[in-house]
Amino acid sequence: MGLAKTEMFTDEQNKISLYSKVFGHPARVAILQHLFKMDTCVCGDLVNEIGLAQPTISQHLKELKNLGLIKGNVEGTSVCYCIDKDNWTAMKKTMVEFLDQDLSQDIDCC
Repeated sequence: MGLAKTEMFTDEQNKISLYSKVFGHPARVAILQHLFKMDTCVCGDLVNEIGLAQPTISQHLKELKNLGLIKGNVEGTSVCYCIDKDNWTAMKKTMVEFLDQDLSQDIDCC
């Protein structure tokens, strides 16, 4: 597999790509939806809620945490996760600016 050559692109383009990748798996979307629904730190019930094995859930949590969309706090022997509100807001701003681009209504270019 070839290199992604991410250095050729702007920071914003790379960020949009990473956000899109993290939303590209339904398990991560389900995890985020559950965290929003609970509106609190969630420790062990993600396996039961999502229906995937613990290692799989852990890998998806790692992806979300590495991107900064969630954060985790150690409580006893478990890690509790919640949405990182500042990073979520920054992601929304970036994605809205990208998605709100519109083609001119007056020009039919193809």
